Amino acid sequence: MQAEALQQIVIDALEDLKAQNITVLDVRNIASFTDLMIIASGSSTRQVKALSDRVVEKSLAAGVRPLGVEGQREAEWVLVDLGDIVVHVMLPQTRDFYGLEKLWSVDTARAGRR
Repeated sequence: MQAEALQQIVIDALEDLKAQNITVLDVRNIASFTDLMIIASGSSTRQVKALSDRVVEKSLAAGVRPLGVEGQREAEWVLVDLGDIVVHVMLPQTRDFYGLEKLWSVDTARAGRR
């Protein structure tokens, strides 16, 4: 399945359960492990877990088996590795603390200057 089609499946799954601040980062020029990162927030650990479960459910229904799912027990930050796309579902305070958007945008800016 192409990354663009899988991206829409992931976004639809997140929107189904009212994920907040969905962001898509294209990292294919700076990362060798994935093409896209999708970052979203949930308002509670229960919602973070439900959002990640929905992403897994919808990707499986589309024929894409996750390579791994990490963090579901604590559900402050759940990572779903779909190969071409890595999905990060986080509590807002966890997302603010780690600042993945800033981290990857800094790397993107550096990669563009080389």
